[in-house]
Amino acid sequence: MANRDKIMWIFWIQFALLLTAILMGIRRGGVALGMIGGLGVAVLCFVFRVAPAEPPITVMLIILAVVTASATLQVAGGLDFLVQQAERLMRRHPQQITFLAPLSTFLLTMCVGTGHAVYSLLPVIADVSLKTRIRPERPMAMASVASQMGITASPAAAAVTSLLAMTSHSGQPLTLWQILMVTAPSGLLGVLAAACWSLRRGVELDRDPEFLARMQDPDFRASVEKSVTTLDKTLPAAARQSVALFFSGILVIVLLALFPQWLPVSQGKPVPMTTVVQFVMLAFGAFILFRSNAKAAVIARSEVFTAGMIAVVSIFGIAWMSDTFVKANEPLLVANIKAMVAYAPWTFALAMFAVSAFVKSQAATLTIMVPFGLALGLSPHQLLAIMPSCYAYFFFAFYPSDLAAINMDRSGTTRIGKYLLNHSFMMPGLIGVGVSTLAAYGLTHLYF
Repeated sequence: MANRDKIMWIFWIQFALLLTAILMGIRRGGVALGMIGGLGVAVLCFVFRVAPAEPPITVMLIILAVVTASATLQVAGGLDFLVQQAERLMRRHPQQITFLAPLSTFLLTMCVGTGHAVYSLLPVIADVSLKTRIRPERPMAMASVASQMGITASPAAAAVTSLLAMTSHSGQPLTLWQILMVTAPSGLLGVLAAACWSLRRGVELDRDPEFLARMQDPDFRASVEKSVTTLDKTLPAAARQSVALFFSGILVIVLLALFPQWLPVSQGKPVPMTTVVQFVMLAFGAFILFRSNAKAAVIARSEVFTAGMIAVVSIFGIAWMSDTFVKANEPLLVANIKAMVAYAPWTFALAMFAVSAFVKSQAATLTIMVPFGLALGLSPHQLLAIMPSCYAYFFFAFYPSDLAAINMDRSGTTRIGKYLLNHSFMMPGLIGVGVSTLAAYGLTHLYF
């Protein structure tokens, strides 16, 4: 009995260490999560004599390859080209902005694998809303939430390729096509459901006493009435071709996932898709580089590349620490939690949602939680069924896209409330993630 008590004490101390590392990394931001995670691995090894798990090399290499190609697309003008097409659509149908804005940001993220393109669209969404006197909070909050929901539906997103890599050595490895056939339609349903709810949220601008009072200020009126557009921006000559090349790379990956007999063979076995994703995305990144003549130094300084490298370092440290903790305590975890999770797998979705509320990355959330799930006996298909729940960082509205939406809404309707959690993103996020998780759960049971 004394030995069991000692084991439990060690478990809770290590668990507290893991939570402390995550919270400290979140507070400091950037690459701090990765470095503090690495410190946690060192403590587990030297103090608790735990064997370190294998670092998530495959996940990191996939993210590196995809981010490099996406950053090259950005420097070549491809992201700006896609943003301009989305703006043309919204300005052509301004009365439908509450639907068109989130659909545009969802599809944009789905296409390029990153939600960072939303920053260029947010001022346009606010402008179209104000010109038609539609309360900007409706499309602005939805656009920010939808841009992050598109991550689990993108074949180029780190979260999707991370799940692909982490289940590749399990008994039921997921294919890229299996992931997308669940996450794409379920994510779209979640966005549409949240947009429907947003249609009538808040009062109309012409009846909003706070907005009408602020309009009496000439400076505020001038800021509201000025036009914001991306259509006057001159794009590089290769912008359109760079988009075509990037999508061609995505198409090649999807086709190889659909037809594995086309995969190259090494030592009598097909090359793993996790490896194929890496060299295909690097290759098409090179094609974009050649076509656009983009400068390598500029690519390395781009927003997409910087954000991607931060994600790699974060995942390197914190996922490594998490996996080390799981493997060291696997017998205890399985003995105490497996029965509950096996009986009600949806409870694991709540745990994933809670972790994501603090970890500002869906890929990092998955790299922390998927090893837990596999250790508890959840199958890759069960983890796929609850994958949309890995997005919850709207909960505290501290993600950059949420803050940007607040700052770029010149009307002031998109905001954080007096009580912190009563902000503009809460209900769209809860509805969107809730509906998409339920839809993914149903689709997974239907398909598999």
